[in-house]
Amino acid sequence: MSERIGFVGLGIMGQGMAANLLGAGFELTVWNRTITRMQDLVAQGAHAGASPADVAARSDIIITCVSDTPDVQAVLLGEQGVIHGARPGALVIDCSTISPQATRELAAALGEKGIHMLDAPVSGGSEGAAKGTLSIMVGGDGDQFARALPIFQAMGKTITHVGGHGAGQTVKLVNQVLVVGNCIAMCEALMFAQAGGVDLQKTYTAISQGAAGSWMFTNRAPQIMARDWRPGFTIDLQQKDLRLVLEAADELGVPVPVTSLVFQLYRTLQARGEGSEGNHALIKALEHLAGFEIAPKA
Repeated sequence: MSERIGFVGLGIMGQGMAANLLGAGFELTVWNRTITRMQDLVAQGAHAGASPADVAARSDIIITCVSDTPDVQAVLLGEQGVIHGARPGALVIDCSTISPQATRELAAALGEKGIHMLDAPVSGGSEGAAKGTLSIMVGGDGDQFARALPIFQAMGKTITHVGGHGAGQTVKLVNQVLVVGNCIAMCEALMFAQAGGVDLQKTYTAISQGAAGSWMFTNRAPQIMARDWRPGFTIDLQQKDLRLVLEAADELGVPVPVTSLVFQLYRTLQARGEGSEGNHALIKALEHLAGFEIAPKA
């Protein structure tokens, strides 16, 4: 554990991931655009960085976990970006979900300065981030993957080296296609059950462990039944990922009709100001169409 770790981006996912690195005994320097989000981690023993460049100057391995492609570009290559503080031989691990093509361009820009990069997007929601049970899909050089493995093991449970630069991001987009496909199926099923007059809790118990079960159904159907819209992953972030899927699918010539539909349904919720709710609030779009709501559990 001799390598010093930097962490840039302490949002809904980054908070838990950084805390698990501290818990595993890594020396950690953190930075977040909203300074108050650094306070809990500093209280737990992390050092506060003044900028991404400052974090990089104090670290051997720098992890970024921010919202979108422009945010990653800014924290890595911007005026106060990681590239201005990192030394040759340093490793950048980007755990954000961004464009695979942009990832390859970022890796090339860092590589010109002798800085290594892995794209390592994660899945598992805020629960997985907090518990250290994330799935992490990693693109980049195999030697750098081996170097980073102890770090990944502190943050996640299923860690897979899936290929070269950009491959991690591509696999994450595959993940998101499945996430929203499971989500729309769950929402349709619950609407059907509600309209059919059956007990939703008993329906959940009957189905959740069978062939129709899924992580989405197990974890989010109870929230829907309780009308609890707290996010494991927000609609706004889900939409960002779906935009990346639709852009990449267009480039690749792959039909993704269900993903496209979910994107449009989420857009109606964003228009109603509900983008900060959990992605399982997708059911509200169906409720609006149907004219009835899922009844909360008694």
